[in-house]
Amino acid sequence: MKFIYLDHSATEPLLKESEEEIVRVMKLSHEQKIGNPSSLHTTGSTAKELMNEARSEIATLIEARPLELIFTSGGCESNNTVTNTFRGCPIFISSIEHPSILNSAGTYGSPCVKIPVNSNGVINIDFFSENLEKTIKENPKQKILVSIMLANNESGTIEPIREVSDIIKEFNKRYKARIFLHTDATQAVGKISVSVKDLGVNYMTFTSHKLGGPVGIGALYVKPGSPFAPLIYGGAQENKRRAGTSNVVLASGFKEAAKHAKNSLSRYPEVEKIRNYLNSEIARLIPTAKLITPINKAPCLPNILNIAFPSAEGESTQLYLDLEGIEVSTGSACASGDLEPSHVLMAMYHDAEVAHGSVRFSIGLETTKNDIDILMKKLPPIVKRIQDLSTLTPKEN
Repeated sequence: MKFIYLDHSATEPLLKESEEEIVRVMKLSHEQKIGNPSSLHTTGSTAKELMNEARSEIATLIEARPLELIFTSGGCESNNTVTNTFRGCPIFISSIEHPSILNSAGTYGSPCVKIPVNSNGVINIDFFSENLEKTIKENPKQKILVSIMLANNESGTIEPIREVSDIIKEFNKRYKARIFLHTDATQAVGKISVSVKDLGVNYMTFTSHKLGGPVGIGALYVKPGSPFAPLIYGGAQENKRRAGTSNVVLASGFKEAAKHAKNSLSRYPEVEKIRNYLNSEIARLIPTAKLITPINKAPCLPNILNIAFPSAEGESTQLYLDLEGIEVSTGSACASGDLEPSHVLMAMYHDAEVAHGSVRFSIGLETTKNDIDILMKKLPPIVKRIQDLSTLTPKEN
């Protein structure tokens, strides 16, 4: 039985280049050739050089300068660092944010304003603009955070961050306001071209393991002059912005993943073809399926396909496929493990059956048409088996 991995948006398999670099740096540590990057002696200086190399390479991936990056433990810490900086201030977020923004902004924001999305998962710009202007007038001297993800992890929808940035710049100029923009680009970096300059953001989150690097390290871009409050206090690491001994091993693996991602962007049109082939095969063989990823309706990532199978619970579909050696993800249950439907899909459709029946297929650079053909021999009978057990009757779209 061939193993087929179609959950690249959850985590990319560790790249050979990252693995080799991690092993190389660990060996240097074992041989006592590198030490603590904060130390002034020779082995400390060698470690610091490795950190500087990693920071420089990773920064080029988003067209930032090295010192504008802060290494963190991952996307959740980066996101929490930004929202914590605006504790007690108005925070605007989309209704489809990752829980690390949704929950932290809900805790720290005063108030936290959720921007609704349409059925394609695109934010309501008019709602955002009107409510932001209202908040500025009510809080003329208070700083405001806007945090909207660049691309959604469940639907693949790409949000109009540049348009949001332009609105913020206009309001900052017109009202002499202090509005700052953060985007969680965790899903987008490495899949599409991402530039902090083009997007006009103050903060950007991205992480290593979504690029094929090691788990446990991420990065936060902070534009010079933007408000910043450390989430973790201690030593003077990361220019006094994030305490804790620098992880030279993980940063080195992250560096190789960033280099690979930059060199592989040109391959994603082929990934998109595979994704579209899967979509057409599902439409042909499972006519009751409902397309959630807004292909041909709104900008979306090239590697994500979210499909709802009415009357077929998504987790059941996922588990049956897993027994066949095919790994996918589902948007039917939230991270806490309860049976609440995905907040993303409920925001898009307000339909619990659609949300519970959703399955996310996320394609990688090594996914082949043959992998899709194998999947499509297994998927239709699995969906039918689950639907036959359901009390609901699916209708063709």
